[in-house]
Amino acid sequence: MSAPDFWTNAEKAKGTIAELKTVKGIVSPHETLTKDVEEAAILLEMAIEEKDEATLREVEAKAAAMRHDLGRYELRTLFRKPEDLLNAYLTVHPGAGGTEACDWAAMLLRMYTRWSERQGFKNEIIDVLPADEAGVKSATLHVIGEYAFGFLKAEAGVHRLVRISPFDAAKRRQTSFAGVDVTPEFEEEPDIVIPESEVRRDTYRSGGAGGQYVNKTESAVRLTHIPTGIVVAVQNERSQGKNNALAWKLLKAKLYQKRLAEKEAEAQKAYGAKMDVAFGSQIRSYVLQPYQMVKDHRTGEHTSQTDDVLDGEIDALIEAKLRGKTIDRKSAEEDMP
Repeated sequence: MSAPDFWTNAEKAKGTIAELKTVKGIVSPHETLTKDVEEAAILLEMAIEEKDEATLREVEAKAAAMRHDLGRYELRTLFRKPEDLLNAYLTVHPGAGGTEACDWAAMLLRMYTRWSERQGFKNEIIDVLPADEAGVKSATLHVIGEYAFGFLKAEAGVHRLVRISPFDAAKRRQTSFAGVDVTPEFEEEPDIVIPESEVRRDTYRSGGAGGQYVNKTESAVRLTHIPTGIVVAVQNERSQGKNNALAWKLLKAKLYQKRLAEKEAEAQKAYGAKMDVAFGSQIRSYVLQPYQMVKDHRTGEHTSQTDDVLDGEIDALIEAKLRGKTIDRKSAEEDMP
């Protein structure tokens, strides 16, 4: 980077800077942890010699903090695929459950928005299609941050909600489903050739808050890949050209991710033979009635802090999946309503 001709090739320079950022993300925490351990060891030795209880408590606090930092650093070793480092597109869509499911999809969208904010990631809703009564028919969240896809790929699948319906005058318990798809944002467009004859392109007016904020032109773009049924839509830009370019980029990313996934037996289940967004196919259940519990059926990880989870505190659920924790799916669902 100190070479005089470093910026001669701007694209290559940006790639080098990105690589440096990645390497620093691995080396710097290691150096910091090593230094912290050495300092804590010296402090502990002094505290034992002087029988200093206050200093011992300080060392215990430092040890707890180091264990937490080591756990977060250890997660980096689980991200072994090049796309894990990338930004992500997360799409939510309602399944079985009508208005309830649309409302549940909106709740999930908020949960992932709050989670990304807690991680220090930037996020932007690039497309949203409001439902007729409440919630959304579909929405796509662009999450920008290091390892965004690596973390969020654990969330792809069907999510199930059990609660007393706010839309039912009889206050009956309802079960709703929503699907979550996650796609990496490739820095360079994947080598995917899509014949225009295989894509249906629709334009429409993007949504807004109303009044002066409503877009008067049909700037929103929706692309449907006919052979696979994959649909992408973008409406956050005022220019149809920009929305169109981003929509094509997202479509290529989805098709490339599908190609990669089909090479893996586990991912093939998620993409090649995708499960229905309905009973028996959920990866996680969120039960608000008759008791409160969120439980992941793949790992057995669970918590009764449902409000915190819906507010974006899903790190423990994600980490259990990333660490490869697995249990028998049938036993994981036996105690769920």
